[in-house]
Amino acid sequence: MPSYRFSRFVVSPKRRVLLCDDREVPLIPRYFDLLVVLLARRHEAVHRREIFDQVWTDAIVSDSALNQAVRTIRRALGDDPRAPRFIRTVSRHGYQFVFADVVEAEDDVVTTNAAGPAGAEGDAPTRSDASGDSFEPLLTRVTSPASSESEEEDKREAAEMLHALGTAGALERLGTRQGHASARALLRDTRWDVPGAGDVPIAGAPDALTVARKLVAIRLRRASRLVARRWAAGSIGGGAAGAAAGAIGGLVLAAMPGSGAPAGVAPALAVIGAGCGAAGGAGVGAGLAVAEAVTRSARTMALVAGAALGGALVGTIAQWTSRWILAALFGLHVEIGGSLEGLVIGAAAGLGYALATRRTEGGLAAPRGARRLRAALITAALCAAGALAVAAADRPLVGGTIHLVARAAEGSQVSLAPLGQLVGEPDFGVLTRALIASGEGALFGFGLALGLTRR
Repeated sequence: MPSYRFSRFVVSPKRRVLLCDDREVPLIPRYFDLLVVLLARRHEAVHRREIFDQVWTDAIVSDSALNQAVRTIRRALGDDPRAPRFIRTVSRHGYQFVFADVVEAEDDVVTTNAAGPAGAEGDAPTRSDASGDSFEPLLTRVTSPASSESEEEDKREAAEMLHALGTAGALERLGTRQGHASARALLRDTRWDVPGAGDVPIAGAPDALTVARKLVAIRLRRASRLVARRWAAGSIGGGAAGAAAGAIGGLVLAAMPGSGAPAGVAPALAVIGAGCGAAGGAGVGAGLAVAEAVTRSARTMALVAGAALGGALVGTIAQWTSRWILAALFGLHVEIGGSLEGLVIGAAAGLGYALATRRTEGGLAAPRGARRLRAALITAALCAAGALAVAAADRPLVGGTIHLVARAAEGSQVSLAPLGQLVGEPDFGVLTRALIASGEGALFGFGLALGLTRR
């Protein structure tokens, strides 16, 4: 694994350092990986899609995240995007490292002092004096309203530079001037992308609620397309799992001795399962996607809360809609659940997904191969446990609800009572209810996780 030497810089992939005149220039790990990819493939323009696949291997990020990474690397190298010496933007394609004199050598780099981001082109990295006037032009930029995407990116760059000058000094100088809430939210959002940046607390800050609201808006705006795609994928995964559960249950029920269910019950239950699973996947998936997009700290708590809220909302809608339809069309009054069940299953899915993807940083989790299967299995196990708890509290899920409706409707042939024979129960007893519920939960969690982690 060679080191790369160019101009006054040395990049050591083995030791994972960028040096300028033997002084270390800090870069967060993903940005360092991006620089190495561009150096290793410097004889070609690297497509954005290839960069995402090689650098963000376990996460999905927006195009703006790549733009920010390149901007940070340019600042570290003292490069000017208008007249680039090192990294050139290839319109509608990607980026290319264009400095001609790059030497590959044996990696024997020895690091010395750490330094801040580079200043003017060719200058060694330095850290500005926090007591000087370097803050004021940048504070003016971050507190000014932005009317276009380019102006928003300019504000982000100013916030990153403020962190380089000193986070505490920037916050002190920011105070409560006009536009301070938006600026504080932007400083909070960019602190994760600047090595050595200080904390930007929200609790106890001036106008904390406004800061929190603007922070959520910033992150959702930058990840809105990803969130929508994740929400749809979660709904599809949940629907597919529900269809599988319904079809399997219908086939087993039709094949049971003494069951009056016709063969056509399998596709009918598959349709019901697909609808319920898709609705549940949409609610829980939306809660997970939004929570994952807007939080960088306390991730587990946010994912559990988001998934629980999404599940409870969809469950409540399904509960009241089903009761109204059964009463209005068939005169049936069945105590159908939904809100509590959605809350519990959603929270379980959020906890399983959070535990399975806890090492993801800087994007929406998208593990591959065996790690993706592991994430789906962990989420399935937690959802099965949540469903078991619901069944123990005598709260029916989809299968149990179908059984209740069948018992209340005269002439119905889809009672699930014959399934009790499989576990030695004469009717749809406690053990049968628990097994069916846990199976439903496991399949839902598995399908949901596979959908959410699809790249």
